Amino acid sequence: MQVVCLQEEAFYALFKKVIEHVESKRQDKPEKWIDGEEAMSILRIKSTTTLQRLRDEGKIRFSQPQKKIILYDRDSIIAYIEKHARETF
Repeated sequence: MQVVCLQEEAFYALFKKVIEHVESKRQDKPEKWIDGEEAMSILRIKSTTTLQRLRDEGKIRFSQPQKKIILYDRDSIIAYIEKHARETF
């Protein structure tokens, strides 16, 4: 077994690089494109008609890679919610 001695400054620099590497490899980043069910969950709506209206009026971005598959841009949904947020007094 080999023992390696490091100065405190070098140890923390190495530790910081390891943390940066691990965070860059994390897989729990939210998906950019989500399905209608998740979009309705984020918007706190229960009606697919309301979701369609938001899509048709151009209030949220969407993509339709196939005829029956519609995906929604998570960032545009968050932006829509932020746009309609009211400031407190």
